[in-house]
Amino acid sequence: MTPWMERTCGTRLRAGTVVTVIDIDAAIGYVVAHGDPVERARLSHLRTGQPAPSEAVERIAAGQMEEGGWSASAEGAIPSIDATCFRLAELDGIGELNSPVAVQALQWLASAQRGDGTWQEHESLAGEAPAWALPGDPEATLYQTSVAGFWLTAAAVAIDPYQTRTPWSEVLRSAAGWVVTQIRPDGTWPSFLAAGWHAAGLLHQQQFFYESARVQQVLGDRLPDMSPADVASMAAALRRVNLGDDWLLRSAWKRLGETQRVDGGWDSNEGPLFDVNTTLTALRAFR
Repeated sequence: MTPWMERTCGTRLRAGTVVTVIDIDAAIGYVVAHGDPVERARLSHLRTGQPAPSEAVERIAAGQMEEGGWSASAEGAIPSIDATCFRLAELDGIGELNSPVAVQALQWLASAQRGDGTWQEHESLAGEAPAWALPGDPEATLYQTSVAGFWLTAAAVAIDPYQTRTPWSEVLRSAAGWVVTQIRPDGTWPSFLAAGWHAAGLLHQQQFFYESARVQQVLGDRLPDMSPADVASMAAALRRVNLGDDWLLRSAWKRLGETQRVDGGWDSNEGPLFDVNTTLTALRAFR
C-alpha cells in the first residue's frame, strides 16, 4: 500500500492537501450484488490474487476463433481487433494474461499488425463497425493501434517485468514509432480520448518518455471533464503499465472519490448494465 493510502471505513487518498475518501467495502458489495460469474471472479482476483476458476476462463474463451481472436458479433466469421482487445482486458482482470487462451490471442494480435505498424479492422467489418473501429478511418486507426500496442505491452510486462526479453519487441517498436508521429507538438492526438492513456503506456515502455509525458499532461488537463468510466479506465491503465511519476494517478483517484455513488458503484458510459464493469475497473485502479 502506498504512503498516501490508508484504510479507515474506506480508503483515504491524499493528493496534496486534499483527502478523498473511497468506500472500498461499498464498491465490493456492489459488485457482489450485481456482478455475473466472470465479474465476481475478477473481484476475487483483485481481492486475493488467487487464480480464477476454470469456468471463468472458459466463459471468456467461448467464441475464440481458430486464428486466436474473437469476432465482433456472435455470427462473425472474421476476428476483430477491438473484440480481441476487450477479451484480453477481461482475461487480464482475472490474472490470466499469460494463459494459453490469452497467448493465442496475443499472437494473433501481433500477426494482424499492418506493414506501417498500425492495426485496423478487416475491411469487411466496415458496415457494422463503431466509429472507433471503422476500417480506414484515421482516428480509429490511431485508437486501435494504441489499444493493441498497449495490451501487447501489458502482456510483455507481465511475462518479464524487467523488460530484459520483451516478446513482440519489433511489433511494439513499430507500433510506437507510428503512434509517436501522430502526437501533436502540444501533446494532443487526433483520435478518441481513450487513445491517449493507451498510447502513453505504449510510448513510455518503448522509451518515448517525452512524448508519453506530454500526452499525460493533456490527460491531466482534461481530467475534470472526464466521465467516471473514463477516469477509471485511465487509472487502471496507469496502474497496469508503470509510467514512473504517479501525479496523474493520484489526480484520477481524487476524481473517482468525488464521483462514487452512494451504493458504492460508478456510472459507466454505456448504461447501468455496464456499471459493474466500471466499478471493477475503478477497484483495479486502487489495487
